[in-house]
Amino acid sequence: MAKSKELTVEERLRALYDLQLIDSRIDEIRNVRGELPLEVRDLEDEVAGLNIRLEKLVSNLEVIDHDIISKKNLIEESKSLIKKYSEQQKNVRNNREFNSLTKEVEFQELEIQLADKHIKEFKAQIEQKKEVIAETKERVKERENHLKHKKGELDAILAETEKEEQALIGKSKEYQEQIEERLVAAYNRIRKNVKNGLAVVPIERGAAGGSFFTIPPQIQVEIAARKKVITDEHSGRILVDAQLAEEQKGKMEKLFAKLS
Repeated sequence: MAKSKELTVEERLRALYDLQLIDSRIDEIRNVRGELPLEVRDLEDEVAGLNIRLEKLVSNLEVIDHDIISKKNLIEESKSLIKKYSEQQKNVRNNREFNSLTKEVEFQELEIQLADKHIKEFKAQIEQKKEVIAETKERVKERENHLKHKKGELDAILAETEKEEQALIGKSKEYQEQIEERLVAAYNRIRKNVKNGLAVVPIERGAAGGSFFTIPPQIQVEIAARKKVITDEHSGRILVDAQLAEEQKGKMEKLFAKLS
């Protein structure tokens, strides 16, 4: 967006400090939310993972149930064959046929024993998996309740601040468009490099806001004159005089009151 007119240095400083106050207010709003959005996402992922685990456990139960049915069918088939071979033994003509049928009967009896053993093992697996399913369901319920609570907290904060935050973001863009790109780029670069996001600070007790390094009197006079943009040699922050800062704070407080 084209600038409507060339700003004086003082106007640039005022616009920069206004921009700083707006962005600091946005920072405050986001700090109130803190880690809540991340916590909510983590809880959602955890609940989704637990539900996938539940589905797999239930699916495994179905497979085991099918295996038990197969083993029971095998037992019935073996019993039927034993009955058949036992009947045939009554009509054999020699010992060789009788012994052969006896071996078949013994084999089927072993098949029944093995199938019974497998069924017992499957049933033990079912009991174990049912315990895990019960524990997992309890865990899902607990995490879902926690998620609901955290979502409620986040929704409450968003309901209070989202409208104001979006309005402030719009204002921040408006103010950036009033300032030359070079200054906006410097401002954003400084904001990224300082912990509290303060790129424009007033002089407080002879030092840059938040700094312990005294600014020479001559530099303080130049800052108060508002004839050029001056940065702190220690922190790199853009400096404004205390009177300008107080004037702009009063103006911004009225704006914030309207937006909140």
